[in-house]
Order: sequence, then structure tokens, then C-alpha cells
Amino acid sequence: MGNYYLYKVGQFLAVTLPYPISSALVMFLCDLHYSFSKADRQAVENNLKIVLKADHVPQVQVREVFRNFGRYLLEFFTMAKRVGPAFIESNVSIKNIEYLNEVLQKGKGGIVVSAHIGNWELGGAVLPFLGFPLSVVALAHKDPRVNALFNAQRETFGAQVIQTDVAVRRVVEHLHMNRLVAILADRDFGNRGIVMDFWERRTMIPKGAAYFSMKTGVPIIPVFTLRTDHGHFEINVHPPIYPPYLPDGKVTEGIAVDYIQQYLSIIEDEIKKAPSQWLLFREFWQL
Repeated sequence: MGNYYLYKVGQFLAVTLPYPISSALVMFLCDLHYSFSKADRQAVENNLKIVLKADHVPQVQVREVFRNFGRYLLEFFTMAKRVGPAFIESNVSIKNIEYLNEVLQKGKGGIVVSAHIGNWELGGAVLPFLGFPLSVVALAHKDPRVNALFNAQRETFGAQVIQTDVAVRRVVEHLHMNRLVAILADRDFGNRGIVMDFWERRTMIPKGAAYFSMKTGVPIIPVFTLRTDHGHFEINVHPPIYPPYLPDGKVTEGIAVDYIQQYLSIIEDEIKKAPSQWLLFREFWQL
């Protein structure tokens, strides 16, 4: 059975079962994944060793990454059912939201940079619900049915989806409409990034957010949605980072690296707050 049908079954169970029951079921399945997928378990452990600067990582912390991924998926599939004014007021705190208003008041849009940490999809639902014009750059799945399934969830609250295969043209269009364009900037999926230091180790880092910013002159605003406790979340909006002045309009790799490093350091700091919420299941520092 293909991934599409697995996702459809998962979505059906998530929205049909009472939330405590579906949550318990998800935790059971995550523990099975942790127990039987040695490759994923080893990749998570090796990533955590570098983040924590430790030779040994407790297995309970490794397992928590698997569980947090399950929580993320369950929350993603039930957002349309659960997220509303009461949920946001009771479960979501937002720090420094004024930075987004500051950028939009200039009328040229902005690039929201985030990472695969916490529940970035929930942040992508809350911001449009609060009235912010948000577009999200999303990786195109091989199966168009999976694309449609995931994008329908993202668009429920007003976000517009830009697929990576048409991102260059569409991102510029959306910025010209004074929209915020969200891009995950911690993992490069196409080997078209820049090799640079991340936790003092060389790895491939995406460059798209920085290049869009430098070519259009709009700032980057780092935004992260971390879970705190008992189903609560904190959305942390960092001050805008404005691109360097390019007298000849050319972006060199050196200029790009210096610019990317400004928000990459912020991504490091956010991951340090909650290492078990960094949801990557392949070894990050492999070139």
C-alpha cells in the first residue's frame, strides 16, 4: 500500500477517534518505529550527539524525537478540526508579533525562515488565522495525491502553497503582493545549497531564502513554533534581518554565506532549546 493510502488512513483515524485515543495510538506506533528502524534510530542519535556535544545520548531522548514526530503528524491532520480562536488563546503564546507587522508596513513582503523543529505547520496555520498573508514553499511529493492531501491541510486557514518546482517565479510574485513567504532553511533536499558550518561542522545548507532576500531586498524574519508542555506552543518571532547592499546586484557565495550565517545561528539557538523537537531522520552532517 502506497504512502497516499497510509496517510489517508492516518488522517481518517486522527479525525475520527477521540484525541486522547488517537494520541495514545500514535505514541504506540512511534515506539514501534523507534524499536524496529535501526537506521533512523542511529541517524537521530548521531545528530543529537553533535547538537548536544556529547559522546552518549540517552535512548529516552532519542525515542522522544520519534514521539515528537508522531505528535506533529497528529496535530497536522487534526488542525482543521481543533485550531480556532479558543485553541489559540488557550494553547499558543506568540512573542514579538510586532516584527511581522513592521515588515508588512513597508509594503514589499518578507521571507519567514523556519526549520524542521517543533510544529512548523501549526505556525503556518496560526499566522494566517490571525490575519497575516502567508505563503509557504513546500517540497513537491512524487505522488500528486499526497501533494493535494498535505496542501489542503495547509490552505485550510488561508495559507497559499508554492511548490518547489515553480518557486522562483511564484515567490517573487507573492512578495510583490506584500505577502510573507515561509521557507524551511535547515535541510537541503536537492544538493543545490552551500557547504558551510553548522554546529562547527561542514554540511549542505539551503540558500534559497537568502538569495530571494538579496535579489528582492526584502528582509528575513526567523520564526519558530516550539511545543512547551501539555499541548501548548510558543511562536517566537525574531527581529528582521535585512540583506546586505549589493552595489552591482551580484550575489557572491561569500556574501551569501555571511548572510545565511546570521539566521543559521538563530536556528542553532532554537534547536538548542529543544533538541528532541528537531525532526530529522537522516544523518545531517553527511556530504
